[in-house]
Amino acid sequence: MEIRGLIDREYVHTVIRKRPKDVHKGDCGKVLILAGSKEMAGAAVFASRAAIKCGSGLVKTCTNRKIFPVLQTSVPEAICMEWGNTKDDLMQYDCIAVGPGMGVDRRSKNILRMILKHFDKTVVIDADGLNTVARHAELQQLVRETKASVIMTPHIGEAKRLLGNADIADLTRIEIASFLRKKYGCIIIVKGTGTLVAVSDEDAYINTTGNPGMATAGSGDVLTGIITSLAGQGLAPFDAARAGVFVHGLSGDLAADKLGEYGLVASDIADYVPFALKELTE
Repeated sequence: MEIRGLIDREYVHTVIRKRPKDVHKGDCGKVLILAGSKEMAGAAVFASRAAIKCGSGLVKTCTNRKIFPVLQTSVPEAICMEWGNTKDDLMQYDCIAVGPGMGVDRRSKNILRMILKHFDKTVVIDADGLNTVARHAELQQLVRETKASVIMTPHIGEAKRLLGNADIADLTRIEIASFLRKKYGCIIIVKGTGTLVAVSDEDAYINTTGNPGMATAGSGDVLTGIITSLAGQGLAPFDAARAGVFVHGLSGDLAADKLGEYGLVASDIADYVPFALKELTE
């Protein structure tokens, strides 16, 4: 695997363009986000808010019913769902995200199994979705064999678990991405300073946006929402992954310019997504 280039403004401008005047919400993507739990309501909020702010026409969030009030108050534009009410019609969605704050129990395993078996569009797997995959050989095989286009978004700790708790301390980011590509065969985003996006066994790209203030809880959930939204709006998976990390980083940069790095939080990053998109399209 080699670094083929940088993910920069010039590239992103080719895939994220100003909207036509006659666009309607049906043109802007219908996405499903499976996130959150009783203890992790914020993860569902951050991912859902980011998807809304990134321009999705419709966002449905599948989560624990007990946190519906939190989600409906924090992101009133999102529609709250229970898994039992959506699992039989997955193909209505343009992209599905699985994982932020949802836990690693049997329910998470069953949800991932059903999506990987029955959904053939773009699937973004993050956080507890990745940790669930790391625990089950069946899910690892399904990631390799699914008809869906899978995007996995691990940080270094999650990458270690996905590789069977191998010692990766001395590996470079591109070496880690290469091992993950060989094992899972999907698009890999290795998060951190100079986030790396591996789109094939040969080609990887380095992001050029972001700052230290983005090292904060929930930042990855925001990234998941952005990538999910872009894929749902019609970007090819490899474009959604690359453009998504750039928009995420640019949103964080714009927020840090106003707020500073020390006090930057995930909700700030999500709230600055529209400003990043405005800057890119103008």
